Amino acid sequence: MPVSESVEVTGHLMDSGILARVLDDVLGYGADYRIDRLDVGKHHEDESHAKLTVTADDDEALQRLLMRLQTHGVNQVDPGEAVTRPCDRDGVFPDDFYSTTNLETVVRLGSTWVPVRNPEMDCGLVVEDGRVRTVPVSDVKAGDLVVCGAAGVKVVLPPQERADSDSFEFMSSTVSSEKPQALLVRQIAEKMREVKAAGNKVLWVGGPGIVHTGAQPAFTALVHAGYVDVLFAGNALATHDIEAALYGTSLGVDLAQGKGVEHGHEHHIRAINTIRRCGSIAAAVEQGVLTGGIMHAMVQHGKDYVLVGSVRDDGPLPDVHTDVIEGQRAMRDQLPGVGFAIMVATMLHSIATGNLLPASIPLVCVDINQATVTKLADRGSAQAIGIVTDIGLFLEQLVRELVPGYSSPAA
Repeated sequence: MPVSESVEVTGHLMDSGILARVLDDVLGYGADYRIDRLDVGKHHEDESHAKLTVTADDDEALQRLLMRLQTHGVNQVDPGEAVTRPCDRDGVFPDDFYSTTNLETVVRLGSTWVPVRNPEMDCGLVVEDGRVRTVPVSDVKAGDLVVCGAAGVKVVLPPQERADSDSFEFMSSTVSSEKPQALLVRQIAEKMREVKAAGNKVLWVGGPGIVHTGAQPAFTALVHAGYVDVLFAGNALATHDIEAALYGTSLGVDLAQGKGVEHGHEHHIRAINTIRRCGSIAAAVEQGVLTGGIMHAMVQHGKDYVLVGSVRDDGPLPDVHTDVIEGQRAMRDQLPGVGFAIMVATMLHSIATGNLLPASIPLVCVDINQATVTKLADRGSAQAIGIVTDIGLFLEQLVRELVPGYSSPAA
């Protein structure tokens, strides 16, 4: 027998396209809808409200649909109380587990709405001692009580700033390379100052393009100035940063002359071997072997970094997590206190980090390849703002905004 549920959503439904995406998802899940009420805001800053009845073939299909709609901020009008079931084995949720979004979430336990402590997409919700937390499937344990179905769960869309000529929201239009670069950089710099003034951390996710494009000095200056609190990267960024510090090359190319050098193809693996002999990046700094560059600055200022490798890595460096699940856990451990995230020149690490971040944390992705910055939003990080530009030029502009008196070594 077909089953129905009344749902509602509030926000900038028309100009943001949320309502259209909701209706598309209903039909895409083989269900149907009826719009019972639609109150459209009259002014640009006004929110709209929609109430719908959605109908699916059975309760299982309805529950899956309701979970999907919550990615758009859609909630049941009468959600009832949450249902929990124990896991019967480690690393396996019950079949009807609630699949989380990255939105702020609350769960009704009895008569009390309990906030979820660490919103993260594609996880389960574990209830323990009257509290609720997200848990990835790899970390759930037999006996954990997991929320099942969509009953008793509500999500909250992050507040949406209205666009004006000076606001950070100006950047949230469709990804394009045809934007006023200087204005975008100023807005990012101002956001970073706000985050630091509020006592929160700035998280960077970086790829080796930072070094290849000659932006290592600019990024290092940002570390020294206190605008890099946490760094997520792979083996490549750290390796080529260290190669540049030891040999002046990146992938064997002289960064000062822009041309290959004799035996330069060996430099990155020799750099890795040097650090492995020291025991770690921090040990290489302490021993005076590594005396400059991004990783040296991170160690020097006591900043946290998480390096997670891949199957293609050379070496890798001794600090690199070669177990990706352990790497994910290390990344999660660094997220408390993060108020802003910026991702440059890396697709896989950007998507991985976006999957871990709550939707409430502003996120900027910068890459020369438009596919990289659009894919992040396509994979669920709806708050992501994309900027298509050269990484070297972007970082040079940003450091000049944030670090008065900065002068590029090439100047």
